[in-house]
Amino acid sequence: MRSLEGKIAVVVGASRGIGKGIALELGAAGATVHVLGRTLEPSPGRTGSLSETVTEIESSGGTAFAARCDATQDDQLAQVFERVREAHGRLDVLVSSAFDAGRFGGTIGTPFWELPTSIWAEVFDVGTKSAYLAAVHGAPLMLEHGGLIVNVSGRAAQSYRYNVAYGVGKCAMDRMTADMARDLAPHGVAVVSLWPARTSTEHVAVLDAARDTGEILETPRFSGRAVVALASDPEILSRSAKKYWSAELAALHGFTDEHGRAHAVPDSIEWTPADG
Repeated sequence: MRSLEGKIAVVVGASRGIGKGIALELGAAGATVHVLGRTLEPSPGRTGSLSETVTEIESSGGTAFAARCDATQDDQLAQVFERVREAHGRLDVLVSSAFDAGRFGGTIGTPFWELPTSIWAEVFDVGTKSAYLAAVHGAPLMLEHGGLIVNVSGRAAQSYRYNVAYGVGKCAMDRMTADMARDLAPHGVAVVSLWPARTSTEHVAVLDAARDTGEILETPRFSGRAVVALASDPEILSRSAKKYWSAELAALHGFTDEHGRAHAVPDSIEWTPADG
């Protein structure tokens, strides 16, 4: 069902991973999708690109446009959103999912004092700062008619995961979601944090192939269907300022991943010393 026919969406961080899955599902639901990221064309040794995301959306009958953009740079984002304004005069859905998983992978499980201090900027600039800047430029395109902003966050906002900088970045993302929701409520714009569980992104697939755990993970498109469900929800303003697991939204709205699989909401997010 093309529940978002005629809607305009922007997805930041759509070259690969969860951002790409969200862009694909928005396109399948009928939205015109502008995909943003730093990798425009395929390159050796690097999975995913904006042009590949656009091709996949178009092959399923959708409409998409790619914009190479470093989302940590205010001027570059301003130019992209100005083009969206000129082309459509509005924006209905904004998703921020920028994250450099490839570079981040080597930092997992390392005590904070053993990591270079640059990890702080890498997490906050690519993740939290880019979401803030995208909302600054995207929100004015929603003020007259309402809309939805989705910030991809996660369980690290409440419990230790990967490393200190990552957790603080996700915590900041959720607080930003709540505070933006307060400012935007009078304009009918909802802001929600989306919490995917462990997801079979390209980077995770490489790691798991080596470990052969057999664990069935969520897919990027599963989170994409969560965003479509939120954007199609006539009561979306009642969900604003809150966080939702992708699986939680699946249970509420009755969807599965693209393989027909349901996924359970994680039982607990508490870290204990035994978790490592």
